[in-house]
Amino acid sequence: MPTDLPEQPGQGYAYKASLIGSAHQFELTERGLSWRIGRRSGLWDYADIASVRLSYRPVSMQARRFRADLRKNDGGWLAILSTSWQTAALMAPQDKDYRAFIIELHRRMAKAGSRAVLSGGLHPRVYMAAIACVALLAIAMAGLLLQSIATGQWAGALFLIGFAALFAWQVGGFIARNRPLNYTFDDLPKALLP
Repeated sequence: MPTDLPEQPGQGYAYKASLIGSAHQFELTERGLSWRIGRRSGLWDYADIASVRLSYRPVSMQARRFRADLRKNDGGWLAILSTSWQTAALMAPQDKDYRAFIIELHRRMAKAGSRAVLSGGLHPRVYMAAIACVALLAIAMAGLLLQSIATGQWAGALFLIGFAALFAWQVGGFIARNRPLNYTFDDLPKALLP
C-alpha cells in the first residue's frame, strides 16, 4: 500500500485581462499556486508569497471589479481580477469564482504557515492624495453652488447638486471601500470581495 495519499485536485480560476490578450490561468495545488499567463508560467509555494493586497477597482465597463495583487519573496508579482473580457463591449463579472478562489488561496497560505503581509485598499499615500483631491473638489463645488444661488442661477445650482450626488455615489463608494487596512487570514475584508 502506498504511504502517500494522492494529490487533492486543485481549485482553478481564469480571466482575460484584455480582449486580445491570452487568458490568465491560476490553480491552487497541493504544491503551491500554479499560474500561466501566455507563454510564461510558474509555481509559487504558498509560504513564498510575501504579500497580498485586495482592492476594489471599478472601470467604465464594469462597476463591480475587484483585484488581488500578490508579491513573491523574490520580487515576482501577479494580479488577479474578478472580471473577464468577453467581447469588445462586454466585461463579465466572475464574482462567485473569484471570491471562492481568493478565500481558498488565503486558507492554503495560512495552512502553509505563510507570514505574508495582508493588506487591503489603496496604499496610504495614494489614499491620502485621493482624499485631498476630493476635499479640494468639494470646496470648489460648494463655492460654485453658493455663487449660483447668490446670483439666482437656479438651473446651475440644480446641475451642481445633481453632479455632486452622482460624484458622491461613484467616487464615495470607491474611497470608502479602498480605505487602507491590514487584515488576517481569519478575517478577510468583506468590502474588498464580491
